[in-house]
Amino acid sequence: MKKTLVADVSLLFVAFIWGATFVIVQNAIEFIPPNLFNGIRFFIAAALLSLFLFKIPKGWLSKELLKSGVFLGLFLFIGYSFQTVGLMYTTSSKAGFITGLSVMVVPLLSVFILKEKPNFVVFIAAGVGTIGLYFLTVAGLSQMNIGDGLVMICAIGFALHIVYTGKFSNKHQALPLTIIQLLTVSLLSFISAGLFERSSIVSTNLLNMDVLIALAITSILATALAFLLQTKFQQITTAARVALIFAMEPVFAALTAFLLINERLTTNGLIGCILIFLAMIVSELPNMKILKSSINQETSL
Repeated sequence: MKKTLVADVSLLFVAFIWGATFVIVQNAIEFIPPNLFNGIRFFIAAALLSLFLFKIPKGWLSKELLKSGVFLGLFLFIGYSFQTVGLMYTTSSKAGFITGLSVMVVPLLSVFILKEKPNFVVFIAAGVGTIGLYFLTVAGLSQMNIGDGLVMICAIGFALHIVYTGKFSNKHQALPLTIIQLLTVSLLSFISAGLFERSSIVSTNLLNMDVLIALAITSILATALAFLLQTKFQQITTAARVALIFAMEPVFAALTAFLLINERLTTNGLIGCILIFLAMIVSELPNMKILKSSINQETSL
Protein backbone atom coordinates (compact mmCIF):
# COMPACT_ATOMS: atom_id res chain seq x y z
CA MET A 1 0.00 0.00 0.00
CA LYS A 2 2.84 2.37 0.92
CA LYS A 3 4.67 1.64 -2.35
CA THR A 4 1.52 2.33 -4.35
CA LEU A 5 1.02 5.66 -2.56
CA VAL A 6 4.63 6.68 -3.22
CA ALA A 7 4.19 5.73 -6.89
CA ASP A 8 0.97 7.72 -7.23
CA VAL A 9 2.45 10.81 -5.56
CA SER A 10 5.61 10.58 -7.70
CA LEU A 11 3.65 10.26 -10.95
CA LEU A 12 1.37 13.12 -9.88
CA PHE A 13 4.53 15.18 -9.39
CA VAL A 14 5.55 14.28 -12.97
CA ALA A 15 2.14 15.44 -14.24
CA PHE A 16 2.55 18.67 -12.27
CA ILE A 17 6.01 19.33 -13.71
CA TRP A 18 4.80 18.69 -17.26
CA GLY A 19 1.76 20.93 -16.75
CA ALA A 20 3.76 23.73 -15.14
CA THR A 21 6.33 23.82 -17.96
CA PHE A 22 3.80 25.20 -20.47
CA VAL A 23 4.11 28.67 -18.96
CA ILE A 24 7.87 28.38 -18.44
CA VAL A 25 8.49 27.28 -22.04
CA GLN A 26 6.15 29.96 -23.36
CA ASN A 27 8.23 32.61 -21.59
CA ALA A 28 11.52 31.11 -22.79
CA ILE A 29 10.62 30.97 -26.50
CA GLU A 30 10.23 34.74 -26.49
CA PHE A 31 14.03 34.83 -26.35
CA ILE A 32 15.09 31.59 -28.07
CA PRO A 33 13.66 29.82 -31.16
CA PRO A 34 11.48 26.82 -30.16
CA ASN A 35 13.36 24.10 -32.06
CA LEU A 36 16.72 25.33 -30.79
CA PHE A 37 15.27 25.30 -27.26
CA ASN A 38 14.12 21.68 -27.69
CA GLY A 39 17.45 20.65 -29.18
CA ILE A 40 19.36 21.92 -26.15
CA ARG A 41 16.76 20.63 -23.68
CA PHE A 42 16.73 17.06 -24.96
CA PHE A 43 20.51 16.90 -25.41
CA ILE A 44 21.02 17.87 -21.76
CA ALA A 45 18.41 15.31 -20.64
CA ALA A 46 20.00 12.55 -22.73
CA ALA A 47 23.44 13.41 -21.36
CA LEU A 48 22.14 13.24 -17.78
CA LEU A 49 20.46 9.87 -18.33
CA SER A 50 23.62 8.55 -20.01
CA LEU A 51 25.36 8.83 -16.64
CA PHE A 52 23.30 5.82 -15.52
CA LEU A 53 24.27 3.58 -18.45
CA PHE A 54 27.03 1.97 -16.38
CA LYS A 55 24.26 0.08 -14.58
CA ILE A 56 23.15 -1.58 -17.81
CA PRO A 57 24.87 -4.90 -18.69
CA LYS A 58 27.24 -4.82 -21.67
CA GLY A 59 25.85 -5.68 -25.07
CA TRP A 60 22.69 -3.57 -24.73
CA LEU A 61 23.28 -1.70 -27.99
CA SER A 62 21.75 -3.36 -31.05
CA LYS A 63 20.44 -2.44 -34.48
CA GLU A 64 16.86 -3.21 -33.39
CA LEU A 65 17.23 -0.96 -30.33
CA LEU A 66 18.47 1.90 -32.51
CA LYS A 67 15.60 1.44 -34.98
CA SER A 68 13.01 1.35 -32.22
CA GLY A 69 14.50 4.34 -30.41
CA VAL A 70 14.72 6.49 -33.54
CA PHE A 71 11.18 5.50 -34.57
CA LEU A 72 9.77 6.46 -31.16
CA GLY A 73 11.94 9.59 -31.08
CA LEU A 74 10.38 10.74 -34.37
CA PHE A 75 6.89 10.81 -32.83
CA LEU A 76 8.27 12.40 -29.67
CA PHE A 77 9.89 15.09 -31.82
CA ILE A 78 6.58 15.75 -33.60
CA GLY A 79 4.88 16.10 -30.23
CA TYR A 80 7.36 18.49 -28.64
CA SER A 81 8.15 20.45 -31.81
CA PHE A 82 4.54 21.27 -32.66
CA GLN A 83 3.72 21.89 -29.01
CA THR A 84 6.57 24.35 -28.51
CA VAL A 85 5.93 26.22 -31.76
CA GLY A 86 2.19 26.19 -31.01
CA LEU A 87 2.83 27.92 -27.68
CA MET A 88 3.97 30.96 -29.68
CA TYR A 89 0.41 31.44 -30.95
CA THR A 90 -1.94 30.04 -28.29
CA THR A 91 -2.27 30.18 -24.51
CA SER A 92 -0.66 27.84 -21.99
CA SER A 93 -3.95 26.62 -20.55
CA LYS A 94 -5.42 25.81 -23.96
CA ALA A 95 -2.21 24.10 -25.08
CA GLY A 96 -2.28 22.00 -21.92
CA PHE A 97 -5.81 20.76 -22.46
CA ILE A 98 -5.40 20.12 -26.20
CA THR A 99 -2.20 18.18 -25.50
CA GLY A 100 -4.19 16.19 -22.95
CA LEU A 101 -6.30 14.85 -25.80
CA SER A 102 -3.49 12.37 -26.44
CA VAL A 103 -4.67 10.41 -23.39
CA MET A 104 -8.05 10.01 -25.09
CA VAL A 105 -6.68 9.43 -28.61
CA VAL A 106 -4.50 6.49 -27.56
CA PRO A 107 -7.37 3.95 -27.32
CA LEU A 108 -8.66 5.07 -30.72
CA LEU A 109 -5.27 4.64 -32.38
CA SER A 110 -4.81 1.29 -30.68
CA VAL A 111 -7.84 -0.03 -32.56
CA PHE A 112 -6.26 0.76 -35.92
CA ILE A 113 -2.55 0.26 -35.19
CA LEU A 114 -2.49 -2.54 -32.62
CA LYS A 115 -5.72 -4.12 -33.91
CA GLU A 116 -7.29 -4.05 -30.47
CA LYS A 117 -11.01 -4.71 -30.19
CA PRO A 118 -12.94 -1.39 -30.31
CA ASN A 119 -14.97 -0.40 -27.28
CA PHE A 120 -18.15 1.68 -27.50
CA VAL A 121 -17.17 3.70 -24.41
CA VAL A 122 -14.01 4.89 -26.15
CA PHE A 123 -15.95 6.35 -29.05
CA ILE A 124 -18.34 8.10 -26.67
CA ALA A 125 -15.29 9.67 -24.99
CA ALA A 126 -13.98 10.77 -28.39
CA GLY A 127 -17.30 12.49 -29.13
CA VAL A 128 -17.35 14.26 -25.77
CA GLY A 129 -13.73 15.34 -26.27
CA THR A 130 -14.50 16.72 -29.73
CA ILE A 131 -17.38 18.79 -28.34
CA GLY A 132 -15.11 20.01 -25.57
CA LEU A 133 -12.43 20.95 -28.07
CA TYR A 134 -15.04 22.95 -30.00
CA PHE A 135 -15.98 24.94 -26.89
CA LEU A 136 -12.33 25.46 -25.96
CA THR A 137 -10.94 26.57 -29.32
CA VAL A 138 -13.83 27.71 -31.49
CA ALA A 139 -16.77 28.86 -29.36
CA GLY A 140 -14.58 30.87 -27.00
CA LEU A 141 -12.47 32.60 -29.65
CA SER A 142 -14.74 32.83 -32.70
CA GLN A 143 -12.27 30.72 -34.64
CA MET A 144 -9.50 28.24 -34.07
CA ASN A 145 -6.04 29.83 -34.30
CA ILE A 146 -2.91 28.33 -35.83
CA GLY A 147 -1.44 27.60 -32.40
CA ASP A 148 -4.40 25.38 -31.49
CA GLY A 149 -3.99 23.44 -34.75
CA LEU A 150 -0.26 22.93 -34.14
CA VAL A 151 -0.88 21.67 -30.60
CA MET A 152 -3.54 19.26 -31.96
CA ILE A 153 -0.85 17.75 -34.22
CA CYS A 154 1.36 17.57 -31.14
CA ALA A 155 -1.35 15.59 -29.30
CA ILE A 156 -1.50 13.07 -32.15
CA GLY A 157 2.29 12.78 -32.10
CA PHE A 158 2.28 12.05 -28.37
CA ALA A 159 -0.56 9.55 -28.79
CA LEU A 160 1.35 7.67 -31.49
CA HIS A 161 4.43 7.70 -29.27
CA ILE A 162 2.47 6.15 -26.40
CA VAL A 163 0.95 3.47 -28.65
CA TYR A 164 4.25 2.42 -30.22
CA THR A 165 6.05 2.61 -26.89
CA GLY A 166 3.66 -0.09 -25.71
CA LYS A 167 4.70 -2.13 -28.73
CA PHE A 168 8.50 -1.72 -28.35
CA SER A 169 9.09 -1.24 -24.62
CA ASN A 170 8.90 -4.96 -23.82
CA LYS A 171 11.59 -5.74 -26.40
CA HIS A 172 14.29 -3.39 -25.06
CA GLN A 173 15.63 -2.03 -21.79
CA ALA A 174 13.94 1.21 -20.78
CA LEU A 175 16.99 3.40 -20.07
CA PRO A 176 18.91 3.01 -23.37
CA LEU A 177 15.64 3.09 -25.35
CA THR A 178 14.76 6.38 -23.65
CA ILE A 179 18.20 7.88 -24.26
CA ILE A 180 18.09 7.08 -27.99
CA GLN A 181 14.65 8.68 -28.21
CA LEU A 182 15.88 11.85 -26.50
CA LEU A 183 18.97 12.05 -28.71
CA THR A 184 16.74 11.63 -31.78
CA VAL A 185 14.52 14.50 -30.65
CA SER A 186 17.57 16.64 -29.97
CA LEU A 187 19.13 15.95 -33.39
CA LEU A 188 15.89 16.56 -35.30
CA SER A 189 15.29 19.75 -33.31
CA PHE A 190 18.76 21.09 -34.13
CA ILE A 191 18.23 20.25 -37.83
CA SER A 192 14.83 22.02 -37.79
CA ALA A 193 16.39 25.01 -36.06
CA GLY A 194 19.05 25.24 -38.79
CA LEU A 195 16.46 24.96 -41.57
CA PHE A 196 13.65 27.16 -40.23
CA GLU A 197 15.12 29.35 -37.51
CA ARG A 198 18.50 30.35 -38.92
CA SER A 199 17.76 34.09 -38.91
CA SER A 200 16.36 33.98 -35.38
CA ILE A 201 19.30 32.02 -33.94
CA VAL A 202 21.66 34.95 -34.58
CA SER A 203 19.80 37.14 -32.09
CA THR A 204 19.27 34.34 -29.55
CA ASN A 205 20.14 35.19 -25.96
CA LEU A 206 21.03 31.88 -24.32
CA LEU A 207 22.15 33.67 -21.15
CA ASN A 208 18.71 35.19 -20.58
CA MET A 209 17.52 34.20 -17.10
CA ASP A 210 14.11 32.97 -18.34
CA VAL A 211 15.84 30.76 -20.90
CA LEU A 212 18.32 29.32 -18.39
CA ILE A 213 15.57 28.60 -15.85
CA ALA A 214 13.39 26.98 -18.52
CA LEU A 215 16.26 24.81 -19.80
CA ALA A 216 17.16 23.72 -16.27
CA ILE A 217 13.60 22.81 -15.28
CA THR A 218 12.57 21.16 -18.56
CA SER A 219 15.78 19.20 -19.18
CA ILE A 220 16.42 18.04 -15.60
CA LEU A 221 12.92 17.79 -14.14
CA ALA A 222 10.45 17.57 -17.03
CA THR A 223 12.55 15.27 -19.21
CA ALA A 224 15.34 13.34 -17.48
CA LEU A 225 13.78 12.97 -14.02
CA ALA A 226 10.23 12.61 -15.35
CA PHE A 227 11.18 9.71 -17.62
CA LEU A 228 13.09 7.99 -14.81
CA LEU A 229 10.20 8.33 -12.39
CA GLN A 230 7.70 7.09 -14.95
CA THR A 231 9.86 4.09 -15.83
CA LYS A 232 10.44 3.16 -12.19
CA PHE A 233 6.99 3.68 -10.67
CA GLN A 234 4.91 2.43 -13.57
CA GLN A 235 6.18 -1.01 -12.55
CA ILE A 236 4.39 -0.63 -9.22
CA THR A 237 1.05 0.88 -10.21
CA THR A 238 -1.27 0.07 -13.13
CA ALA A 239 -1.28 1.57 -16.62
CA ALA A 240 -4.90 2.71 -16.23
CA ARG A 241 -4.04 4.48 -12.99
CA VAL A 242 -1.01 6.13 -14.58
CA ALA A 243 -3.17 7.42 -17.45
CA LEU A 244 -5.65 8.89 -14.99
CA ILE A 245 -2.86 10.59 -13.03
CA PHE A 246 -1.32 12.03 -16.20
CA ALA A 247 -4.77 13.35 -17.17
CA MET A 248 -4.11 15.94 -14.45
CA GLU A 249 -1.36 17.52 -16.58
CA PRO A 250 -3.67 19.95 -18.43
CA VAL A 251 -5.36 20.85 -15.15
CA PHE A 252 -1.97 21.79 -13.72
CA ALA A 253 -1.22 23.72 -16.93
CA ALA A 254 -4.34 25.86 -16.52
CA LEU A 255 -3.72 26.29 -12.78
CA THR A 256 -0.10 27.42 -13.16
CA ALA A 257 -1.06 29.72 -16.06
CA PHE A 258 -3.63 31.35 -13.76
CA LEU A 259 -1.26 31.63 -10.78
CA LEU A 260 1.85 32.78 -12.65
CA ILE A 261 0.51 35.00 -15.44
CA ASN A 262 -3.16 35.42 -14.46
CA GLU A 263 -4.29 33.72 -17.67
CA ARG A 264 -8.06 33.19 -17.57
CA LEU A 265 -10.33 31.01 -19.69
CA THR A 266 -13.66 32.24 -21.03
CA THR A 267 -16.86 30.53 -19.84
CA ASN A 268 -16.98 28.51 -23.07
CA GLY A 269 -13.32 27.67 -22.66
CA LEU A 270 -13.93 26.44 -19.12
CA ILE A 271 -16.83 24.27 -20.33
CA GLY A 272 -14.54 22.85 -23.03
CA CYS A 273 -11.83 22.07 -20.47
CA ILE A 274 -14.31 20.24 -18.25
CA LEU A 275 -15.68 18.20 -21.18
CA ILE A 276 -12.18 17.25 -22.38
CA PHE A 277 -11.16 16.25 -18.85
CA LEU A 278 -14.30 14.12 -18.51
CA ALA A 279 -13.59 12.55 -21.91
CA MET A 280 -10.09 11.59 -20.79
CA ILE A 281 -11.50 9.94 -17.67
CA VAL A 282 -14.28 8.15 -19.57
CA SER A 283 -11.79 6.85 -22.15
CA GLU A 284 -10.03 4.94 -19.38
CA LEU A 285 -13.18 3.27 -17.98
CA PRO A 286 -12.73 0.09 -20.09
CA ASN A 287 -9.22 -0.33 -18.70
CA MET A 288 -10.49 0.16 -15.17
CA LYS A 289 -13.15 -2.54 -15.70
CA ILE A 290 -10.52 -4.94 -17.07
CA LEU A 291 -8.30 -4.21 -14.08
CA LYS A 292 -11.15 -4.81 -11.63
CA SER A 293 -12.02 -8.11 -13.33
CA SER A 294 -8.37 -9.19 -13.20
CA ILE A 295 -8.15 -8.37 -9.49
CA ASN A 296 -11.33 -10.31 -8.76
CA GLN A 297 -9.97 -13.35 -10.61
CA GLU A 298 -6.70 -13.22 -8.69
CA THR A 299 -8.58 -12.86 -5.41
CA SER A 300 -10.76 -15.89 -6.13
CA LEU A 301 -7.71 -18.09 -6.84
